[in-house]
Amino acid sequence: MNAMTPLKAVPKIREFDPNAFLATIGDGRRQLAVSKRKGVYGQGDLADSLFYIQKGKIRLTVVSKAGKGATIGILGEGDFFGEGALAGQLLRMGSASAMTDCQLMRIEKRAMMDALHREHTFSDLFVAYLLARNIRYEEDLVDHLFNSSEKRLARILLLLAHFGKDGVPEKVVTKVSQETLAEMVGTTRSRVSFFMNRFRKLGFIHYNGSLEVHSSLLNVVLHDVNPDNESA
Repeated sequence: MNAMTPLKAVPKIREFDPNAFLATIGDGRRQLAVSKRKGVYGQGDLADSLFYIQKGKIRLTVVSKAGKGATIGILGEGDFFGEGALAGQLLRMGSASAMTDCQLMRIEKRAMMDALHREHTFSDLFVAYLLARNIRYEEDLVDHLFNSSEKRLARILLLLAHFGKDGVPEKVVTKVSQETLAEMVGTTRSRVSFFMNRFRKLGFIHYNGSLEVHSSLLNVVLHDVNPDNESA
């Protein structure tokens, strides 16, 4: 299994532009401007639509019955979220909020189903996207079960930097707090801080107004670069 499958690996089918197509579906869609840190929907809300990100970053979170919260995903331009509504999900299983100022397209369930039936190229692209998303979730599960928190953090940073897209990591423009990274990794903020400092000293990441992730960080994912790696 490829441990670094980016969602952006979904190929463009005949250079099909989903944004342009979605603008033509008429009733059942609405443009939304969501300010930074504002919620799009909450856990337990009615699941009657899905969203397409035209600009910005969206954070997906879930809270357990015991009140423990976790970040389960960070999505960007060209991604969908809330697609559980298409599979008969009645209530949102988690929450979605804006990490940056966002431009979204809200698409009602019926309008999306009609669009998928009407345009087969769009349907093929959407299915490919969902398959890539499912693979990513499986990889996340394997990562949490078998890898140390240091390796999990390295993998998340590479994914946030779009490692694998055109083969070159990008700067992480969106500021992600160490608390959020700790939730995604499943460890404490202090451990994240410790690993981030170690990555910086080893030259795997660089701070210069924004966080730059170097491809050399992949060594942490593929190899045990330190003999004192912990397992949780």
